[in-house]
Parts: sequence; C-alpha cells; structure tokens
Amino acid sequence: MKARLILENGTVFHGRAFGYLKETVGEVVFNTGMTGYQEVLTDPSYYGQIVTMTYPLIGNYGINLDDMQSKKATVKGFIVREKCDFPSNWRCEFELDTYLKENRILGLEAIDTRALTKLIRNHGTMRGIITVRDLTDSQIKMQLDGYSNKSAVKQVTTNHVKALEGEGLHIAIMDFGIKQNIIDSFHKRGCKITVFPAFTKAEDILAHKPDGIFLSNGPGDPKDLEEVITEVQKLIGMRPITGICLGHQLLALALGGNTDKMKFGHRGANHPVKDMDTGRIMITSQNHGYVVTRDGLPEGAAITHLNMNDDTVEGMALKDQGIFSIQFHPEACPGPYDTDGIFDEMVDVMKHNQ
Repeated sequence: MKARLILENGTVFHGRAFGYLKETVGEVVFNTGMTGYQEVLTDPSYYGQIVTMTYPLIGNYGINLDDMQSKKATVKGFIVREKCDFPSNWRCEFELDTYLKENRILGLEAIDTRALTKLIRNHGTMRGIITVRDLTDSQIKMQLDGYSNKSAVKQVTTNHVKALEGEGLHIAIMDFGIKQNIIDSFHKRGCKITVFPAFTKAEDILAHKPDGIFLSNGPGDPKDLEEVITEVQKLIGMRPITGICLGHQLLALALGGNTDKMKFGHRGANHPVKDMDTGRIMITSQNHGYVVTRDGLPEGAAITHLNMNDDTVEGMALKDQGIFSIQFHPEACPGPYDTDGIFDEMVDVMKHNQ
C-alpha cells in the first residue's frame, strides 16, 4: 500500500506502508546502527519517535524473543529503505512485518533514507506524519501541532515495585524506561535489584535501605520531569548515585547543572568516546537527543568522558559525593562491548561510598 512521510517543513517522501496500517505522528530521528533493529524497536528511550534506520536492509535476521529490551515495541513509527521479507537466522521467531503488526506500529519502506538522514542532519529533528491517506493542510497542521512527548516517561515506566534477588549490593533503580540489558548487567554482577516507578518518592526508596541509587535511561526532555528532579535532589548525599543517559541528565539538573536539546542527537553504535582518566578511546552505543552542556556542568563536577566527534559531555563525576553518571549506553545490546566495565565502576562507586 502506498504511504507518505510528511515532515513539518513541508517535505514529503513517498513509499510503501507495512506493519500496522494506522496513521502515526512523532519526532523523526535516525539510527546509524548496522544491526540491532530489534533492540531499537523495544528500547523505551525511543517512545514518541519515528525511527529511520540508515542501514539499507532491515529485518534480514528476523525478530526473536530473547533480545527484547522491554515487553513491547515503543517507537511511533519505523522507516527503512528495504525490509527483508525472508529472514535467515536460526534464532528468528518473527518477520519484521509480522512483529510490527502485532505491536500496532506503522512502517514505511522504499524511500530514500539517505536523503531523509541528510535532511535531518541539516535541519535538525522534525515532527512528521506517516499516512496512507491524503491529508489536507489543516489536518497536517492539526496533527503536528497536537504532538507532544512530555508524558513519555509516564508511558514507559513500571507501575509497581519489582525485586530481583542477589547476594551483592542492593541497588535501587528509578525506572524512566530502563532497558532489560541494564538490569541484566547489574544482576550478573551479583547485585540485588529493586526497580521503582519513575515518580516514586525519595523516602519510599530509602525505606528499602538500598546501598546505592541508579537512575535509568528513558525518553523525552529531562526538564519536563520537574517532579523527578525534586526527588533526586532529596536522594543526593543520602546514598551513592549513578546514572545512564536520561538518568545522567536528570542527575545533572538535580545538582544545579543544565541540559540542552541537540540538533539531531546521537543514535547509533559507533561513537568514539574518550575516558579522561586513562586516555583510552572507546567505541560506544548511544541514543539521546539531549545533552549535559559543558558550561552547564554542576559545580564541582569533573568530566570523565568526552565525545570525540563533537566534544560533548559523555560522563561526569563528583567523587566526594559518590556520584558518577554517563551519557552513552555501556549495556550496548547489541555491541560494541568496549564499555561493559562501566558497570564495574558504578558498583565500585556504591561500594566505596557507603
């Protein structure tokens, strides 16, 4: 079936619809990973976004139940140059088209994804509509103006406290849309884990007597989460705190720092990041549209990691307060695996700041 992507600047891309054939609107972004489309689809950090994959063939190894990063796909739409209708992999359990149908996600193929990516790089991320019908100018304007992602975290956080037993440190996780592999990375290090809904009060978290607090990844603008920032402020100094991605940004804001929206963000698997302590360059997996600004670092915070492509802050620490957070994703599912040791560093921060 014919379909169109309509961007807010008036640009239109014509292609074919697949998946669940219902109109969708969202923020159009791109991901440069050559693999990992299943992890992209199920990463809650993409909630509210229409994701464009820059690699030309998507779906060639299918979908399986083991690599899900959450219980369901969370993207608003999925754009590819060409979808594979006959995947070949011994772990394949679904075709991409079938999976999108089951998760009520509209896909678009057969457009020039290189041209779309260049457009986003030049003009920044934009709202867009994928539609299979003809829309009037007023209908387009109404849908684009009505789009908001301010409640994204409320849509993806857990709605109840969950516990995972372990013999090691007890880590309290504030779930803003956590990826399963982050939980797995802590658990395989022997940690006892308690996962809390995003808007849990600080005193309720502390009542569980955790050894440390972890602030998870998640979607949206951190400045929209004023209620969460207030609770994080109450936790500072009470327990060691670490964070990844949105958690890193929220921690910076809670400490009096600042964040800003990036032009088109970092979404992909090959971003070089420098460890400022060792000088080592690591290849990282990333997914964020906001960043802690260099001139907005919290007072006393040191930059621990720096992006080699655009010099943006990728990590910070306040060692005397037991605080350490990073922007990239060390759980990197799928790879690269250069930064898996970050979880050991986070555990050490909690161990040595009791």
